[in-house]
Amino acid sequence: MLKIKALEVRCRDDTTLTLHPELYRLLLNGLSNGVFNDLICKQGVVSVRDFVIPLYELLASKDVLDALRLGWKYDKDYGCWFKDDVKFKHMSNYILEVFDYREYEDINVRNMFVVDVGAGYGETALYFLKMGAKYVIAVEPCPTVYSEMLENLKLNNVIDKVTTIKAAISSTQNSTIIECPNEKVITNAIMLKDILEKFDIDQGVLKMDCEGCEYDVILNDYERVRLFNEVYFEYHAYVAKIPVELLLKKLSRDFICKVVSDDEFYKRHGLNKELIGIIKCVKK
Repeated sequence: MLKIKALEVRCRDDTTLTLHPELYRLLLNGLSNGVFNDLICKQGVVSVRDFVIPLYELLASKDVLDALRLGWKYDKDYGCWFKDDVKFKHMSNYILEVFDYREYEDINVRNMFVVDVGAGYGETALYFLKMGAKYVIAVEPCPTVYSEMLENLKLNNVIDKVTTIKAAISSTQNSTIIECPNEKVITNAIMLKDILEKFDIDQGVLKMDCEGCEYDVILNDYERVRLFNEVYFEYHAYVAKIPVELLLKKLSRDFICKVVSDDEFYKRHGLNKELIGIIKCVKK
């Protein structure tokens, strides 16, 4: 099967561009659907209403068209995406999940310390602060993702309200292998007790979106989990190969729990409730 690595495109101004096939597809899609106004070849940008987006930024995320439809804009001078009062270096579906699909709207973080496990590019930390969180401890193991999170936190001037930790969360302190974007990495693992001992958390929320580590933490380190006022997590039964009912049984000792993911969530993920979902647990 022939695999095309690059396409040469001749523009109306008689200049040529060499494009990745995925970028070419995205450009055609955006131009035909009216999301993009024009391709300005000499500048290497596409125009969208009253702003332009560099072509390399389109290739950085497959979610650009969705972001534009949802009202996000790109500031070429500052090199960031923005909407309302939040900014991000690059666009990603995780940002849309948090700020547009409102996957965390049921969580109550006002005046709380939040332990944000699987902090990603900083989208949840920024959302929690916007929702009134007192302080966020953002835990993210993937090196490139962690570095971009630092950039986003600086971009939004919230460094003094967030502590970042480059590590995985586990029930033990052994090193672990983590699946990261485009790579697997070996990273240090810390326990919840390490965070609880370092920070004086009296009113705390535990958020977890860590591709299966929620099973290990809840089932094997429950005595620390039960110290939080609220636990809000995405479960990944398809990763852990363990039914979510085991988590709910454990948590029912101290919490009232319910699944809060809606039909749109399952459409976006293409999986059913037995395999994935979001659970909110509030202390009895």
